[in-house]
Amino acid sequence: MLRLLLLLFCLFNALEVLRIRHQLALSEASWAAAPTAGASGATSERIYIASMHFNDGVLLRQHWIKAVLDLTEELGGGDKVFVSVFESGSWDDSKLLLGELDRELQRRGVPHRVETSAVTHRDEMNRQDKGEGWIDTPRHRRRLRRIPYLARLRNRTIQDLVDLHQKGVRFDKVLFLNDVVFTAQDAVALLATNGGAYAAACSLDFAHPPLYYDTFALRDSDGHGHVMQTWPFFGARTSRKALVNGLDAVPVASCWNGIVAMAAAPFVASPDSSLWPTGPLRFRAISDSLAAHHLEASECCLIHADNPLSRTLGVYVNPRVRVGYTLAAYQATHDRDHGLWLSVWQILRGLWLNRIKRATGFSLERLVVAHRLRRWQQERPGNDERGHFCLINEMQVLAETGWAHV
Repeated sequence: MLRLLLLLFCLFNALEVLRIRHQLALSEASWAAAPTAGASGATSERIYIASMHFNDGVLLRQHWIKAVLDLTEELGGGDKVFVSVFESGSWDDSKLLLGELDRELQRRGVPHRVETSAVTHRDEMNRQDKGEGWIDTPRHRRRLRRIPYLARLRNRTIQDLVDLHQKGVRFDKVLFLNDVVFTAQDAVALLATNGGAYAAACSLDFAHPPLYYDTFALRDSDGHGHVMQTWPFFGARTSRKALVNGLDAVPVASCWNGIVAMAAAPFVASPDSSLWPTGPLRFRAISDSLAAHHLEASECCLIHADNPLSRTLGVYVNPRVRVGYTLAAYQATHDRDHGLWLSVWQILRGLWLNRIKRATGFSLERLVVAHRLRRWQQERPGNDERGHFCLINEMQVLAETGWAHV
């Protein structure tokens, strides 16, 4: 009897892994066979590309600038795209390299703004005005919060989108590019997620595969963080089932993960429009009073909580689009095993580890966050945070060389 049960167990696992491998192979094959935007004219959309950089010289030189230039060509050139890049405070050769990008975009006739700033983190931290966006740490020091600072910079990258809209120049999608290794084909595939119908579509990002990177922003369809940092990542059945079945649109509550495509309309909404009661969409942080409870949330998660289209068109991760923070990380998630990035062992191990974690998992952090949120809500009427699912038990402040936990 025991031998029979063991045989059935092995057979079940073998069939399940083979089915998933087959689904993933079909998914990867359909992606590889899809015509590019430039070759097929598949997209008539106008794309606004936005990015910001800090000490990214090596990446810019070796990968990023070429990928952006290839992408502008792939999308149809000057009349179809706008490129907005903002850099601030770098002490490597990022400014020099972005100057070269500026000149090359100009030569190619691609509308763009490449802006560099000499303002450093130290300059920001030494400002005399230490009001909104600042916090008193447990060591009784007044420090500049990281997320309000990043939200301000991200909003700067979309200012031309707003200004051009007021002049009658319209864009369909905004493509946010992080400091990652990617190809033009990756970006085009992301734009085509779910047939182009989405509030937002995100890649998967990796710094040290097989661990995905952006745990701060990714939330499954139930609004929870991952149960594991390796495939299949999610605890929510809806997200996990779509991922395992190889779909290009895995429903989530929020994501960022390297490259993000979003519908442009919410960013340029009229403040008095009945269609957009909350006004134009902008990046933001949680309030300083909530952050004082040792809570934080990514501006890249809150943007989906605030976006009215998230509830109608949906937010998705496209697992076919995988990007890396190094070339090695990118290569490790592409064509490793007969065209698949996941081995038989990774699939088998991932399925069972996910089941075990879902069955035995208990999130103390989730309870701590919920308790602190309730305390803040009880402090005064009107205290509410629609992005409550983005909250984590951290306090993050700006540092001279980056940022720090306190």
